[in-house]
Amino acid sequence: MHADDLDAALASLAATLRPAAARDWSATTGTGGLDGWHTAEHLGDCLLSYAAQLVARPEKRYVRFLAAVDNDASSAEALEFALAGGGILAAVVRTTAPEIRAHHPTGRSDPAGFAGMGCVEVLIHGEDIARGLGRTLDPPRDTCARVLARMFPHIGDVSDVDPWTALRWAADRAELPGRERQTGWRWRGAPLDE
Repeated sequence: MHADDLDAALASLAATLRPAAARDWSATTGTGGLDGWHTAEHLGDCLLSYAAQLVARPEKRYVRFLAAVDNDASSAEALEFALAGGGILAAVVRTTAPEIRAHHPTGRSDPAGFAGMGCVEVLIHGEDIARGLGRTLDPPRDTCARVLARMFPHIGDVSDVDPWTALRWAADRAELPGRERQTGWRWRGAPLDE
């Protein structure tokens, strides 16, 4: 995983959601109990938090802040916030040495791991927002395949499945015939060789 994968995920998100940015996302479904606007806000906060982890490098906790969209921000501005958070994370990943590690509950992670986490957040929450708007995210399959290999090595061989479908299954957003549902899903934050 590298910053280019995050750039590809963000480009897919932007291409899918910008055409619907004039709509009221607070009136659409998003992730879990959140509407689309608050899901975009959550996404931006996650991405900025991952960047902060790599910059501050705390051993056993998150950097203590919360990033939020102004209450009167439009849907386009909530999307802008999410995309900016992703751009900042990509820039930090590009400029952080690969041996650097920072806290994440799923294991102390490296820049590649935080790039992978960012991709999962962008693609999965992006699809949640898109679905609420009647749109469909269609990310690059090579990016999805790299995300699966780095972040979900424990799910087994899914090479017989479309990588985007497999990623949605790994994140409990889709079913795969003949395979158990991924309830309580979790990715691997630590590098694969650690």
